[in-house]
Amino acid sequence: MNAVVTRDEIMPVQQASEESALLSIISHAASNPAVDIDKMERLMEMYERVQKRQAAAAFAADLAEMQDELPIVAERGDAAGRYKYALWEDINAAIKPVLKKYGFALTFRTDFSDGISVTGVLTHKSGHREETTIKLPADPSGNKNAVQAVASSVSYGKRYAAGALLNLTSHAEDDDAFAAGSDFDISGWRDAIAGAADKTELDKLAKELKGAGIPGPALKQIRALWARRAKELAQ
Repeated sequence: MNAVVTRDEIMPVQQASEESALLSIISHAASNPAVDIDKMERLMEMYERVQKRQAAAAFAADLAEMQDELPIVAERGDAAGRYKYALWEDINAAIKPVLKKYGFALTFRTDFSDGISVTGVLTHKSGHREETTIKLPADPSGNKNAVQAVASSVSYGKRYAAGALLNLTSHAEDDDAFAAGSDFDISGWRDAIAGAADKTELDKLAKELKGAGIPGPALKQIRALWARRAKELAQ
């Protein structure tokens, strides 16, 4: 019986073979007194580059796979009637199980030396990480005291960083457009994404998508198609 082997199954084997071959070369070089320290250092640098490249590829692949499982979070926060927003505790509770499933962890650093800086760090089990930083003033709105003003800005920073790293979306709890989004025709977007010849064309579509006003469920489907195409182009 013939077995069908996918590209996703072949790539990890190829990567492991490349790493094993390089390790074998390093091992032989280390046991050869004729190999000088400079050559050994170059071999080690090459090995580290291979590891970093493989870690980045694993990060990108799992991030793409994870996109269609990331939730669209309801906006329960109320900025004094000016706008609605998703609460950080809701975002955190919704994304943690999905992050864990795909080997990711999201952590934050804060810096108060010059304003309020919040850095989100998305780390993958491969060792690769991506991060983004937002700098904010304290938020004194709503008669907050000094501590509450800082805490509010930190919470906003976490929401922003998580959204930027994971491409999260949210919707109002009573959003009728969201409820009706399953009827939205995504065929045009699907064809455009499938026809993207490279990452540049795909990124252009992503920019157009942000301002297109597409209902939540349909947007999630389009994001999943975009992520799959991005993965295909990266291989």
